[in-house]
Parts: sequence; structure tokens; C-alpha cells
Amino acid sequence: MRVLTSDQMRAADRSTVEGAGVTSSLLMENAGREFVSAMAQCLSTLDSQRVAVVCGKGNNGGDGFVVARVLGSRGVDVHVYLTVPRSEVSGDAALTLAALGAASLRVDDAATQELWTLALPAIAGSDLIVDALFGTGLSRPLEGRWASVIDDLNATGVPIVSVDVPSGVSGETGCMIGATIKATMTVTFGAPKIPLVMMPAALMAGEVVVVDIGVPQAIIDDVPGERLESITHEQASAWVETRRDDIHKGECGRVVIVAGSVGKAGAAQLAALGALRSGAGLVTVATPRSCLGVVAGFMPEYMTLGLDETTDGMVAETAVDAVLGYDCDVLAVGPGLGLGSSVRRFVQELVKRATVPLVLDADALNAFDGELDGLAGRDGREVVITPHPGEMARLAGTTTDHVRTRRLESARALATTRCLYVVLKGAHTVVVSPEGRVLVNLTGNPGMATGGTGDVLTGVVAAWLAQMGIAEVACGLGVYLHGAAGDRAAELHGEVAMIASDLADCLGPALLDLSRSVEEAGASRG
Repeated sequence: MRVLTSDQMRAADRSTVEGAGVTSSLLMENAGREFVSAMAQCLSTLDSQRVAVVCGKGNNGGDGFVVARVLGSRGVDVHVYLTVPRSEVSGDAALTLAALGAASLRVDDAATQELWTLALPAIAGSDLIVDALFGTGLSRPLEGRWASVIDDLNATGVPIVSVDVPSGVSGETGCMIGATIKATMTVTFGAPKIPLVMMPAALMAGEVVVVDIGVPQAIIDDVPGERLESITHEQASAWVETRRDDIHKGECGRVVIVAGSVGKAGAAQLAALGALRSGAGLVTVATPRSCLGVVAGFMPEYMTLGLDETTDGMVAETAVDAVLGYDCDVLAVGPGLGLGSSVRRFVQELVKRATVPLVLDADALNAFDGELDGLAGRDGREVVITPHPGEMARLAGTTTDHVRTRRLESARALATTRCLYVVLKGAHTVVVSPEGRVLVNLTGNPGMATGGTGDVLTGVVAAWLAQMGIAEVACGLGVYLHGAAGDRAAELHGEVAMIASDLADCLGPALLDLSRSVEEAGASRG
């Protein structure tokens, strides 16, 4: 599903008005009506609730006026609070404000701090608040009185439903730029907006519902500018292909996972399990020889390759030829390798000489800390990296906090300058192609914040890359299934108790969900 910036959504609205014979006032009317429809579907008691609609002066406020009128027509006890002088309301918003009078709905003046203070007890006494203060056009932090208004609304403890986006977020990024409404639900128009899917701003949106207000999907899909899409169940299902009846294991992808060291053999096991459960036909774990017996004892389904090692049980740089001499479709490198200087030289040489696609994680990424020139994709060989924010910060020469608050910008900069596929892990994992296209994954939960889940993801992405040969699709499908498996594991064990192997065990059921969707879609077409 295409995700738009505020500028892109305005362009889509403009194209609709100019080319599809739809007026801007009709779009506003549709927005208000669809907003109420979405509320009614999610809130069965809506008609019996007291609703406060808090409005600003722009189009967001105009949408709020329509919401109030539609609620009133349903018999809802609705009260409108205008936070600016009436003289500042113009354009389509002024028309919808005037329509409230015709509908005999009172608008309370809350345009000054004193009037706001007088209105606040009644707002706080409502069952539900509609936030129609600021839309996607906000570009600077709310300060002074407006910050106080936001803080006051949040402090009421009343559920808040935001119009399009929570007031206070930027429509262009996932950054928190200042005081922001903490919404229970956000009803957004036409397409999701960046702050509704990108962390940390997405934390403020609550449940997000996208409604159609009359902007054609073709216009949304074709609007110019950078492309960002959220991975939907339907999209992930479309990526899954049914296997031929006569397929054999050699056609299902051969993955070599270079992982493990003394004390960290479990990382190799989890990565290999992720690859096996994601359909790779042949999985080989290449690991230091002293780890070989431990790793081989984990599972009978994968093969092992013993590597030269250092005296402290980590892979030696002399092991590069053994790995490059092993026939495979994809090399996954990094989980549990350790931080020794020999490991660093081994990884750098392996990445330099490898001719098959690479998936690099964990200690393979640490090998390029301060030496980023050696980390790059090139024609004929794709490189996928799967850093968490700390690893991304070291690669980019910045701070972890900077990466966490600017996930999209950080991932896009590294992907486009180094010709990499970047999978920036964390809540709402981001996949960025070397061309700057972005996929955002919305599956997953806080229970995945446990050791080893990233190792599983390494194997998952490697397996799909070996089967599909298309890095962007393999990354997108991999992170979706990884998060969906995490959601299933949380249902079985709870977010606190689940562990990485629980997630790996749920990859099969998560994939079955997608496969059933493919079969159902085929049946409906037939």
C-alpha cells in the first residue's frame, strides 16, 4: 500500500480536483462522512456517547466541522470547540463551519487561553474527543499555547480519534517534532501518511484506519516523488509462489550460513533454523571447527562445514577460501562470529571476493565499523545488510538516538550511497533498495525484543533470496513473515515469555496463512 508524504497527498488531491471532476469541497465532505463511518464501525456505542470535536482553522478543522454535522445527524450528543477566531477560518473550511449553523449545532469559542481554560472541563467530561486541530501540513513544533492545548487534551484521559494524522506530527517524516496528540485511533484519508507507519511518530496514532474519500487509486499510485509502501497481507501473499509438483531441493535455494564461535553457537543454529523454516532446499552452517560438534548436534536437517579458527574459537581469516569454494546461491554471514581482529579480516575479504548475493548481519557488519569503503553492492552481486539501530549508527558514523528518530532517512542514505539493500530492524522494520524505494513492515510486537530473533531473520531473508533471486522482494517477504511469526509466538507464549526459537517454530504457520490467501485468491478468480 502506497504511503504518502503531505506534499504527495496534496498533489493527489489536486490531481483529483483537476482531472477527475471532483471538487475540493466534495473531498472534504467525503472525508468527514467516511471518518464517522469508520468510527461507527469501530465504536459500537458511538451513538450514545458525548463527543467533543476540537477544531483548528485549516482543512483539518474543516473535516472536523463535517464530522460534527454528520454526528449530529445521527443524533449523537456532539459539541464543537473552535480554537481560533472565526475570521481566520477560510475556504472550504469556512463553508463547512457555516453549515453547522444551518444544522443548529452550536460552536463554542475556545480561541484564547482563557476561553480554552473555560471549555476544558466540558471537553474532559466527554466520552470521546475528535482531534481536528492540525493536519499533515505542520512543519514545525507546536509551542506556547498550542503545546498547552495538546498537553491538556492528552491529560484528559478521554479516548481521542484524530483526523488524518495526530495533531503535532510532521507529515513528511516519522520524527516527533514537538507536542503531539496521543490518539486511540486515527482515520486517515486516501492513503496512509508517513508518520502513521514510521516510528516513533506511529506510536502516537493508535489504530490506523484508511478510508476512501474519492481520490482514485491510480492517482495515489502514480503521484510523483519518493516511493514508500507498507507491506500488506495481500502484497506478501502475492509474493508467495506455489511450488511445482516436480520441484527438487536443488531448485529451492542453497544457503550457506557463516556463523558461530565458542559460546555463540546458538546464533548459527537460529539462523539455520530460520532458513530451513523459510523453505531453503539445502542449508549448510559454516562454523569454526571447535563449534562443529555442537552445531551439528542441533538439527539433522542441515549440513556443516568446519572452518579454520583462532586460539579463542573464532573463525580465522584463512577460512575464506573454504567458504568461497562451497557451492551455494546465497551467503549469510555474521551471527555469533565474534569481534576479533581475525574475524574482521575474514569478513572483509569474504565480502570483497564473494560473487553470490550476501546477507550480512551482526558481527559481519561490525567488521566494517570505521571502514565502510569495503561494504557495497555491485553489478551482478546484491548485498543485503540487516542492522539494528546500534549497528546502523556505527556504520553511518552517527548516534543510536539519531537512527531511532530518523529511521527512514538513515536507512535511505546508506542504501543509496553504498548500493545496498538495507533492512533496518526494530518496530516497523524498514527495507530500502539501492534506488531508494522503501518498504515498511507493520507485523511484529515487543516480544521480539529478545536475543536471537535477528539471527532468525538473517536465515529467513537468505532463504527467500536463494529461492526468488530478487533481493527487494526477499527482504520484504522475509520481514513480513518474521514479524507475523513473532505475532503468532506472542499469542502462544505471551510477549514476555516468547523466545527466538518460538518465533522460528511459528514461521510455518505464518507462511501457511499467506499460502491459503494465494489459494483463495486463485479459487475466486476461477
